[in-house]
Amino acid sequence: MRHGKEESSSGKDQIIDLISAVRELNGLSSRELNKLLKESENFTIQFKTVKGFLWQIDMEKLASSLPLHLIAVLLSPDRDMHMGHVLRGFRLLHTLSDLAIRHGRLEQILLDDVKLSEQILDLVFYMLIVLAYCKQDKHIGSSPVLHSVLVACSLHVLTGYFSSQWHELVLILNAHPKVDIFMDVVFDAMQEDIRILHSKLSELNNEVLCEKSSLRAAERTAHYICQQCEASLQFLLSLCQQKVIRDRVLKHKELCKNGGILLLACMILKLNIPDCFKESFDIVATVSRLKAKILSILLQLCEAESISYLDEVAGSQKTMHLANSVALEFLDSLKNAFRQEAKQLGDSHDKSSRMGLVLLNALRLADIFSDDSNFRSFFMTNTIPVLADIFAIPHDEFLSSWCSVNIPMIEEDANLEYDPFTTAGAALCTLNDGCETAQSAPVFLTETNYACPSSFSGIPSVAYAQQRTSYLVKIIANLHVFVPNICEEEEKDLFLNKFHKYMLMEILQLSRYPSSSGIQKATTICKNLSSLAEYARSLTPNLLNDEDVHLLSGFSDQLKKLAEPQIGNNLVQALLVKDEGTSDNKDGYPMHQDTQNNGRTAPSLPRKLDASAQDEALIFNTNDVDAKGRTLEGSLQEMDQLKVASDPTENFETREHAKESGLQEDDKAESAQGEEKQPRKRKRNIMNERQIFLIEKALLEEPEMQRNAASLQSWADKLSCQAEQ
Repeated sequence: MRHGKEESSSGKDQIIDLISAVRELNGLSSRELNKLLKESENFTIQFKTVKGFLWQIDMEKLASSLPLHLIAVLLSPDRDMHMGHVLRGFRLLHTLSDLAIRHGRLEQILLDDVKLSEQILDLVFYMLIVLAYCKQDKHIGSSPVLHSVLVACSLHVLTGYFSSQWHELVLILNAHPKVDIFMDVVFDAMQEDIRILHSKLSELNNEVLCEKSSLRAAERTAHYICQQCEASLQFLLSLCQQKVIRDRVLKHKELCKNGGILLLACMILKLNIPDCFKESFDIVATVSRLKAKILSILLQLCEAESISYLDEVAGSQKTMHLANSVALEFLDSLKNAFRQEAKQLGDSHDKSSRMGLVLLNALRLADIFSDDSNFRSFFMTNTIPVLADIFAIPHDEFLSSWCSVNIPMIEEDANLEYDPFTTAGAALCTLNDGCETAQSAPVFLTETNYACPSSFSGIPSVAYAQQRTSYLVKIIANLHVFVPNICEEEEKDLFLNKFHKYMLMEILQLSRYPSSSGIQKATTICKNLSSLAEYARSLTPNLLNDEDVHLLSGFSDQLKKLAEPQIGNNLVQALLVKDEGTSDNKDGYPMHQDTQNNGRTAPSLPRKLDASAQDEALIFNTNDVDAKGRTLEGSLQEMDQLKVASDPTENFETREHAKESGLQEDDKAESAQGEEKQPRKRKRNIMNERQIFLIEKALLEEPEMQRNAASLQSWADKLSCQAEQ
């Protein structure tokens, strides 16, 4: 190499020349370097530096010396002061790999030389080791983007110099004697990436709130770091999708038995978007895709046939605790994704809205956890509220979302098309020219608007809709199944009873007294379960087997039988408390005139219950029925047999008096306690004007309504809705 007219003559001068050469050449694109090479003689390029000096560089010598030079910098005691130079070196390595396919001479040096190939592998390994344990390297932490871009650029050197075909690359990695160290440190480096991302998102949010930086600048910085993390995680996912590496990971003690992968998963799933960035589609979508990709990595390991990942995880209390934490997080992600799905209906789909397959992957993992004996009990308890939320949505909405192939919205994914040259260049703008001290990121990001391009990655809408419904069915089947020779006797109907108890608690706690909204929720859950069981038959045998469908149908039928008495009993109370003759006492509970107590008022049922009393009430109510032995359906049939009259309220009162005369014997016990007169007193005011209008309309349109169960249920639902208004 020549600098001006002086030739380098000593080893020290050679290192100085390499540092200068890296600084000058890393900013030239492969097209620019290719032009210089075509104009060169004997593979020595000539160009003018920024300061106007004439440079001559032997590219063959530079290419063969660069990997070892960068390793030497990484092994030096003061490496943390030169990480900007290392990034420039990696940027130049990527440019040289692009040139190698156009120049046979470079290809022989960089791609065909076994010794140089080993050096490049060692360089990547050393780089990741440094990045995995860089907490003491203050310089890397001082730049908001340096660590994440170094991880991503290091990993992508492997595809540039060895193979872009994953099945070929994993064979090369697997043959390396340090492959286990590589797998260990790459996950550790990603953990450090996510830790820094957590910190930077919070710092940038504070800067915006304190008006130390603009929202736009902070947003660009946050999005840049998120994309570097996504590029690295996408690389890891591609590795784990190959059986050779997946099996290697499953046998790795640190990653599996000691919870290295679970720790990374927990950190990513706990990522929260600060308030100032919640309106940024780019950041929201990228963080969502991070969660989708780590869930996909977990799926790759859980679905492996060679080794049971969950058995390995269940081997220690520490990893069991981590796995339970991850389960809680992806259940929360599932709940949030489902809620956001409703909010996003009607929104246009563009690149910024490709949120990844969070919901589908979470459902797939829920299916696996619910079927694993190590986690079934814990998972059962924590998944019931999520399932109840899903089944409590309005029936029409449930049908369109879960019982149709034409669902309102599907998830979309995207793969980043990572360009190391451009992304490294953007990161280097955060460093002062001539020194390695980081400047504030917002300055650079105000001037730079770089984002990695992405390509659509998804599945057909019909397949997506059917898959997610099948996973929902499997989760319920897994939790409801009872195998006598394997399961404990107390596990029989455990899920059914827990779900039923939760549903009743919701009815009681939805308000301070039984309301039609709580009853409506329970009724909707049963109705949606029944519809799902019917639709599930269409997914056999490709996505579901007959046993899955049978278990869901059994669960649906049994839950309905358990819930009907409570729904009917609480419906009566819900209608009673809507009486216009009620008033509220000082505790906020409805008060009714008590004719047996000389007009004094008494609190309406149900009374306040403490926690233990509520539990006892729930157990008692499991087999409770209306005092007259009637169910909700029976009560509704009686109500719907009314005749239209000029005064519907009078007609209703007369009808009730007629019914009471026929039930006089049944009411004797109640009469002794003074309770039989309460219903009679309120009969005129049980229904509001809207309900009365609906009954009139129903009887005019469907005079034979009482003979049609489906019509009865439909009108009962409408009446309940009107009661809430």
